[in-house]
Amino acid sequence: MNNKTLLTLALGTALAFSSAADASLFNSTYTKTKYPIVLGHGLLGFDSILGVGYWYGVPTALKSGGASVYVTEVAQINSTEFRGEQLLEQVEEIVAITGKGKVNLMGHSHGGPTVRYVAGVRPDLVASVTTIAGANKGSELADFVRNNLAEGSTGEAVVAQLFQALGSTISLLSGGANISNQDALAAVGSLTTQAATEFNTRFPQGVPTSACGEGAYKVDGVRYYSWSGATPRTNILDISDLITVIGAQTFTREKDTDGLVGRCSSHLGMVVRDNYRMNHLDEINHALGLTSLLETDPLTVYRQQANRLKLAGL
Repeated sequence: MNNKTLLTLALGTALAFSSAADASLFNSTYTKTKYPIVLGHGLLGFDSILGVGYWYGVPTALKSGGASVYVTEVAQINSTEFRGEQLLEQVEEIVAITGKGKVNLMGHSHGGPTVRYVAGVRPDLVASVTTIAGANKGSELADFVRNNLAEGSTGEAVVAQLFQALGSTISLLSGGANISNQDALAAVGSLTTQAATEFNTRFPQGVPTSACGEGAYKVDGVRYYSWSGATPRTNILDISDLITVIGAQTFTREKDTDGLVGRCSSHLGMVVRDNYRMNHLDEINHALGLTSLLETDPLTVYRQQANRLKLAGL
């Protein structure tokens, strides 16, 4: 057998394995988890505006493999506890509607601590928690804002009013349920590293005890997972990369960030991966899917996580 024949066989075998993997990834039951998947948005998030979802393409990608998916909406700007109580009401409703008993929670950014709150107060309703760039140990960007706006100052009041107006506008465009539920100071107060530390003393489930390690994989019957990106700039055509590039400049302790949340701060439970070539918006497949051409498609990462939950019986 000559070298050309061997090379042909090797390439053929590789293509066969690749095709098999692709077929597995996109079969009709690949993401069919036992319990519904519930998505919880981050700061200034929403369910859908003018037909464009916060989780751009994520629900469709998950449903295509058999998952039952629910997109929730809570206050765009408020404390973790306030948002958590709102999310809990929706989880209780989803559990009642589906009759499944539990849900798999996935939260992005501030949605990370928000879904953790629900799991902390009602673990009986939660099968798993997955945080995507969750601010599990806070964000240095929030520290920067808090440290540069004196409490009680005119500057603080002006900035707070502007962000609350932005939150109310987003709420109005997405249905108006939370127009009056905006509190910028409460939101920033929840996302600083100090506030996150205090929150973690009350809800330590899955939180790493080391600076950049993993946390407990399972607590009170709930499985904990996390994944995140660590590249602020990923696509030259994506103007929204400016947000994460500028945000990254406020970080002094954690140099590896997605622009808004540090790599180590995102850790919770089983760390699936913490260095995807994604920024904070890529992780929800924005802007409109303009992500790095050199990295796995974010939608594939969501499908893989759903399959991981499925294989774990969740």
